Amino acid sequence: MEDESIVYHGSNMVVEMPKILINGRYKDFGYGFYCTVLEKQARRWALTRHGNSIVNRYLYTPNDSLKVKVFEKMTEEWLQFIVDCRRGIDHDHDIVEGPMADDQIWDYVEDYVAGRISKAAFWELIKFKHPTHQIVFCTKNALQTIRFEGSDLIEE
Repeated sequence: MEDESIVYHGSNMVVEMPKILINGRYKDFGYGFYCTVLEKQARRWALTRHGNSIVNRYLYTPNDSLKVKVFEKMTEEWLQFIVDCRRGIDHDHDIVEGPMADDQIWDYVEDYVAGRISKAAFWELIKFKHPTHQIVFCTKNALQTIRFEGSDLIEE
């Protein structure tokens, strides 16, 4: 992302002041505040939460002084990065952006890592998945690039 843009965060609450929560579960790009440019995807995230389903909107203004890693698509480097992060290996990026390894794709990653499927089979299995996007703000400095713009309660 080069210019200002809107990013979305699906939650069960209004999140005016995002924080980086460190919990026991490792995610695709490590710990951080996860957003997406795809409002529909944020809605799906919100709907998986207990309680209210809320989509928060933020204005994202890139900062060239931050260390940003962007994966334009699913590549070998993307796969290894996700495997490392899901294993708890830290990285030093302020912001990481790219496709998501949803639960089904993660099952394929685990099968690949365990040697149950080949790398070629992995790429064949994931190529039919719908496009996804995530941008993760991994540091306090990264969080300063987003400004709360509002939120919407999703009526089921």
